[in-house]
Amino acid sequence: MNAAIATKALILCLLGFGAVPLRAHVGQHPSVHDTVAGIMERLKREMNTNELSQLTTKQVENFLTSKEREILSTEHISFRVNVPVRVSVMRDTRLGEEPFWLFEQGFQPTGIKVTEGKSVFDVWQKDFEAGWIGLGVNSLSGTGNHYLVSLAPKVPGARIEVTDLYPGQLRTAAFQAGVEPYIDEPATLKSVPPELEGQILIQTDTEREEDARLVNVFRWTQYVASEKPDQVVLTWSENPKTSQSIQWRTSLKASRGYVRYQKKSEYASFQRRKPTQAAATTTKLETPTLLNDPVVRRHTAVLRGLTPGTTYVYSVGDGSADGWTELAEFTTAPSGIEPFSFIYMGDAQNGLDRWGTLVHNAYRSRPDAAFYIMAGDLVNRGAERNEWDSLFHNAAGIYDRRPLVPVIGNHECQGGQPRLYLEQFALPTNGPAALTPKRAYSFEYGNALFVVLDSNLDPAKQAPWLEQTLSQSKATWKFAAFHHPAYSSGGNRDNSEVRASWTPLFDKYHLDMALQGHDHAYLRTYPLKNSQRVASPKEGTVYVLSVSGTKMYRQDQHDYTEFGMSNVATFQVLDIQISGNRLLYRAYDLDGKLRDEFVIEK
Repeated sequence: MNAAIATKALILCLLGFGAVPLRAHVGQHPSVHDTVAGIMERLKREMNTNELSQLTTKQVENFLTSKEREILSTEHISFRVNVPVRVSVMRDTRLGEEPFWLFEQGFQPTGIKVTEGKSVFDVWQKDFEAGWIGLGVNSLSGTGNHYLVSLAPKVPGARIEVTDLYPGQLRTAAFQAGVEPYIDEPATLKSVPPELEGQILIQTDTEREEDARLVNVFRWTQYVASEKPDQVVLTWSENPKTSQSIQWRTSLKASRGYVRYQKKSEYASFQRRKPTQAAATTTKLETPTLLNDPVVRRHTAVLRGLTPGTTYVYSVGDGSADGWTELAEFTTAPSGIEPFSFIYMGDAQNGLDRWGTLVHNAYRSRPDAAFYIMAGDLVNRGAERNEWDSLFHNAAGIYDRRPLVPVIGNHECQGGQPRLYLEQFALPTNGPAALTPKRAYSFEYGNALFVVLDSNLDPAKQAPWLEQTLSQSKATWKFAAFHHPAYSSGGNRDNSEVRASWTPLFDKYHLDMALQGHDHAYLRTYPLKNSQRVASPKEGTVYVLSVSGTKMYRQDQHDYTEFGMSNVATFQVLDIQISGNRLLYRAYDLDGKLRDEFVIEK
């Protein structure tokens, strides 16, 4: 199978000048993704589980066929040049003897170093004639920052044309201080070595660092699927007033799924009515790297035509007499304006058993909370289903009773795409047209608007939809949830593109609060407008970021911080009170101790 033909590329760049307009990329390329998938299948056929668990990089290298080796050595990044060039590959020094193709192709070390943040890259060079140039994968171990590439003409002063740049989303720039080395991160290089200054830099993609990860990739899940349904989770994909989405898991033995449901008041009455039965959509969820449970079935049912503000009881199963779960319940959103509460949490990610204790404590302390928002990085490795199995196991008894409102974090995008995230959650598809459905969306609950954004993707491309959504809403309260904070807790984690694209719209349409994650420390800003402190939340937006798991980062001092703390996992309860249009916000730690609170009054 060939990789998708890229739709953007052919970048002409003049040495010492910036890039000129883009033209269309043409051509086909053997798929690194499909090649890696084929290697994994051969590994599973030819090795036992003990051998797979102890694979080394050298063993994988020796396992490759000549064709696989060629594709992994030349088809990760490629382009054409019109004149002979010297190619510099800047490789993360932590990779040791990786990537294998760098040595096999005859690249030579130069002793030159490039520094990006805390990472150090050594520079390897090789001369190429005019024509096609193919470079290989970042590593087989899946570690290390993605390498950088720069080009210089062999004949001084010759004009380089870079064409057929693949993948098509890559870009070129002049290699100089202040350049962004990656297309998907706002980090910049403070300086470049004088030997490379002014060359053409090919800006690479950090999300492709693990494209060929074949070491430490095979996993086992503690929670193997069975014929009996589990991982029952409520979400909303349509109007919360009149619908409810329910998803769950079974083994392959259960080929069908159904939901039986009825109003709780009817179930509890002396004259019980027969419950309504709805069929689920059933699909296979495949994770080839999961050795003991690689394929399961996911069942999703969307219940429609429900009565607003009503509690229902339900059960899921395969339709047989004894194939049903115990009764659980959900409550639809009110039809009018009523007080309500919801819970917000930052990254769970690590220590999911400990996080499970926190989320259960949150449920016990506030069983009235209508739903739970998780602001990204629900798990640590989003492409590994065993981590999702752990998350759902530790949330058992909560998300089957209270809807989950998830946000995509960078860890959901392991391997470049949040496949398992998108396949496991039924979510609204009313987001920006330019984005894959469900990555960004909005909904209203009571007198509040909730806008979920994807900060992993270009914020500017989401801004028109964000403005339209905010401007058209008549909700009293407006909230946005996204992963990478507009105002960071740390010292070197600034997300300037998020701030530049979204906060002017938050200011213009008066967003009340932004609910964020990513920085693994707790921070609440002063009310801000135009990035400046204002007198009260009536005039600006309060930005909060928090962490609910066990991974913690240090926190730096910032002039926008009203309250901050480190090394504390928290959950936040937000109470929307209609008497006086008042919001009461409180943050609690694992033990239920109140750590922060404030009030917004309209």
